Amino acid sequence: MVLLLFVDLDPDLAALRPLGGFFVLRTVGEAPRPLPTLAAAYGPPAPAAQGDPLAFRVRKVANALRAPELRIAASVAQQGLAARLWSVTLGCAALYGRIPDLDPGLLRWDPDGSAPDNLWLARVRPLPADPAAVADAVLHGHLEPLTAALRSRHRVAEGLLWGNAASALAGAARELGRWARANGRTDTAEAARTLTAELFTHPLLAGTGTFTATAFRRRSCCLYYRVPGGGVCGDCCFTRAPRSSPRAPSG
Repeated sequence: MVLLLFVDLDPDLAALRPLGGFFVLRTVGEAPRPLPTLAAAYGPPAPAAQGDPLAFRVRKVANALRAPELRIAASVAQQGLAARLWSVTLGCAALYGRIPDLDPGLLRWDPDGSAPDNLWLARVRPLPADPAAVADAVLHGHLEPLTAALRSRHRVAEGLLWGNAASALAGAARELGRWARANGRTDTAEAARTLTAELFTHPLLAGTGTFTATAFRRRSCCLYYRVPGGGVCGDCCFTRAPRSSPRAPSG
């Protein structure tokens, strides 16, 4: 795959701002207070006295949704963070032809923030934007350790979490493509679509669902239908919320 633009990453990643909140990545100097890195969030659970950012986030989401189980909140929290990571990476790949180094030790995260998740990058270091580099940055750098952390703490199936990751990728690509077409950037839309299609061939995503140029249908359920007032998502394996089964298929 060849991206059409090759532009140096500017320190503020200003080209992402018109795309909306899921795509914006701030610099660490803008953080309102000292924040944990995502590396810390993916690590072993911290003692209560020190604070555990991942546990805090899951409980915050659970309270906001009135979720009857923490595993539901863990699923929703994971998909929200995955959407942010994919959006930033796809946006940079399509608009710059480069991606920033998203090493978890460089990314600070506000677990008490609202959606979309608040992220700050310590410094902008350009990397290639080919599918292998993007997979290393997002799948291996973030979603694998995040999946492991959530599975060790909550009864969340691995297939469900990788389905969430795939759904988040498809959603980010859809939003980027919509913006690009609305602004006459057909090259950007095509670059994003091509990169996304290649990412869906990665072994961690290949079995999660069916991706086409216009839609994605996953083979698992994120469990959102189990929150009060919740329903099934547009790409869910269900066409309507189950009634009889206490648990959704999870992968």
